[in-house]
Amino acid sequence: MKQNVSTPIYASIFLVSASTLAWEISLTRIFAITQFYHFAFLVVNVALLGFGASGTVLALRPQWTTDSTAVVVAHRHQRSAVYRRLEYCSLAFTASLLGSYCIINFLPFDSYAVAWDSSQIWLLILYYLTLATPFFFTGLAVGIALSMTGTQNNRTYAANLLGSAGGALLVPLILPILGIPDILFLIAALGLLAAAITRWQTHSRSLPNWRSIGAGLAYLSGWFALLLLVVLSPAIADLNLSVYKGLPQALNYPQAAVIAREDGVIARTELIESGGVRSLPGLSFQYSGPLPPQYGLFSDSDDLSPVIDSREDIDLTALDYMPEALAYELRSEGATLILNPRGGLAIWQAINPDDTRRQVYAVEPDPDIIAVVNDLLDERSPYRQPQVLAIPETTRSFLQRTPQNFDIIHLPLNQPFRPVTSGAYSLGETYDLTLQAMQEYIKHLTPDGILVLTRWLQTPPSESARALALVIESLKRQGIEATSEYVVAIRGVQTATFFVKRTPWTAAELGRVRQFALDRRFDLALAPDLRMEETNQFNVTPDPYYEQVYAELVAGEDVQGIYNRQPFDITPPSDDHPFFFHFFKWSQTSTVLRTLGQTWQPFGGSGILVLVALLVLSALASVILIILPLLLGRVRSRSPQPKLEDEAESPSQWHILLYFGALGLGFMLVEIPLIQRFILFIGHPTLALAVVLAGILFWSGLGSLISPRFSWHRSLFALVATLLLYVMALTIGFEILLGGSSTVRLIATFMLLAPAGLLIGMPFPGGLRWLAGAPGLIPWAWAINGCASVIGSVLAALLALQWGFSVVLWLGIGCYLLAFAITWLNRSPTRNRHPAPRPPAAQTAPRPG
Repeated sequence: MKQNVSTPIYASIFLVSASTLAWEISLTRIFAITQFYHFAFLVVNVALLGFGASGTVLALRPQWTTDSTAVVVAHRHQRSAVYRRLEYCSLAFTASLLGSYCIINFLPFDSYAVAWDSSQIWLLILYYLTLATPFFFTGLAVGIALSMTGTQNNRTYAANLLGSAGGALLVPLILPILGIPDILFLIAALGLLAAAITRWQTHSRSLPNWRSIGAGLAYLSGWFALLLLVVLSPAIADLNLSVYKGLPQALNYPQAAVIAREDGVIARTELIESGGVRSLPGLSFQYSGPLPPQYGLFSDSDDLSPVIDSREDIDLTALDYMPEALAYELRSEGATLILNPRGGLAIWQAINPDDTRRQVYAVEPDPDIIAVVNDLLDERSPYRQPQVLAIPETTRSFLQRTPQNFDIIHLPLNQPFRPVTSGAYSLGETYDLTLQAMQEYIKHLTPDGILVLTRWLQTPPSESARALALVIESLKRQGIEATSEYVVAIRGVQTATFFVKRTPWTAAELGRVRQFALDRRFDLALAPDLRMEETNQFNVTPDPYYEQVYAELVAGEDVQGIYNRQPFDITPPSDDHPFFFHFFKWSQTSTVLRTLGQTWQPFGGSGILVLVALLVLSALASVILIILPLLLGRVRSRSPQPKLEDEAESPSQWHILLYFGALGLGFMLVEIPLIQRFILFIGHPTLALAVVLAGILFWSGLGSLISPRFSWHRSLFALVATLLLYVMALTIGFEILLGGSSTVRLIATFMLLAPAGLLIGMPFPGGLRWLAGAPGLIPWAWAINGCASVIGSVLAALLALQWGFSVVLWLGIGCYLLAFAITWLNRSPTRNRHPAPRPPAAQTAPRPG
């Protein structure tokens, strides 16, 4: 019998799914601001855990859904009972969203202190479970709706996925207008609207009474209160930051204050006024004059960048004593490209206010930074100087598009110094410091141009050594073998600066380099004719280990052996493995664990160990909250399984568990590396997450709608073939389209995801049709799918950090290939025409896998 499911139910599911994904995307920004990049990976993980646990609860409480079909075709009382459950789940989502934000915002958890404060472990577990709660209630709502709609559940599934896609896109559109936390109140209002629509559907055919009028007034009051919070933006709801982030530390200085703030999709930009801001990285100790007055610019409450107060005439002599000044002394005019100038210090290094012969192109990916600096300094802003052209664009996209070559390309040092053992940036993708990026920089130099790159010095050499290894390998890929003739380096107390040319350094240039280093008391660390007695003269170290490592690298003999002998990993990163700040080697594990809590090792000593710990926590949580309740509840079929049409026997339980486990794991092993790969193409992690999720979910929603029309196993085979094409052709597509405008790249992203997205949306509904004759196995199918998804979300990030995105994608393809093999073994010419069963624990996540 055709079931009469009303459109408002689909609208309610659309809204609650949209608000859930908007909350998920917003959480990535909250973590980036309050904690560190490590915990952005927690978001997808806790979402899947909440969804999986909801499926298990529905399996343990079949009475919540067993009369669902009767609800939509029988008498009003039964219909109202299940509709009320759907309404209450939407209300619980709204309340738990606000509650979880309050808890995580005021909970004294700090990821930086995990290594030495054991109480942080318990706070992390509470943090983890609290964040999963809103997703749990959304999962209940969608699961009940899927059961209510019976044979039409592919429409509900589509509403879930399409709503999720809309929610993912909502954040990039609204966040720059409202900011955090105000956007959270708007998201909560959407969840409240979903509950109200369900209640209206419940009582739409009955006359108004005092109870319904009271409920309507309560909903209106709730909306008014949430919208009032959006307008008032109460200070009590502001984000509480880790005390170890740069901004809270800077604000400890007397009379320091935030004077400007912009919330954007790329980052939260904040400007502080403080007498304690004195940041000129690499400044020679030979300089004894006054420092220019500065403001402090912070991105996501960290990474201080100085903004020189140029509103009045100031003395900029100090800039001549910074190591990059050598390049500007050697090339006094011509075109200069500055990549990521942030607060504008590098721009002031490049220009002379009285000399307009040098044209400076300042490429800054975050337009909010340019706006904040311009608002502060007006016409005296470095971005508004007559010699400067400000370009709000990602560096890789600009270089892909422009045909121009430059006399100087300057990569400023924008990150503060951190001990290499902290792992502070190890999980972050840095596409500006990869082999492909470095080759683009070198290609865009004029024949006599200079590339300038400054990095911090750590002991033993790590960051600067990797930067040099990156330069050398890039030169070799340009056909240059005698790399020692093309690179010069000078060293200060804390920084090393590399100067790279496309042609060999001349004797005259090397003479000027030596004179510059002598005048400013920098040490010459690398040069074609360097003698060891010239090194380690001014900024003295116990041994010349920096110079020794640099000399070994440029010599080019047994490069892999050099990498292996280093205590940290200094192999050059690539676009497939863009983790410049990931220096960890597994051989360090015993040392890290032995000294845990005894030495300065924030985050437990390495970012990858945070992922390992999160993987263990995820596995335990998914087993305890998803698998164990099913075992204890003994959820299984109570009667012999009926045979499927044209089959000799019911589906194998092992086949079912392998199939749904492969779907859950495979989807994560495909989704996570795709998001990370598209960061290069789109330009920023949060925007990439939002757009890629929106694209996959949108196309998957359409795929689920049309899935009954396609062969089950053939659609899986097509998915495997499509993913193979992605592995081989995605890089080529990026190279062709990377030079396009941001709008073109966003549209291209959406379209590039269409083939895989459509096909990814088909296997799960196909699996439900497969179980038409074995409904007792559906809870187990869902449980293993949820468990595999939770584990896979962290496992994908861990594997990408170790071996790169392509390896993870290949493993994801292998999972879908396993699922295809199972469908082939269980294929039947008529199976796909079975109506989908009413799943007591249906796919509830806004995820197609």
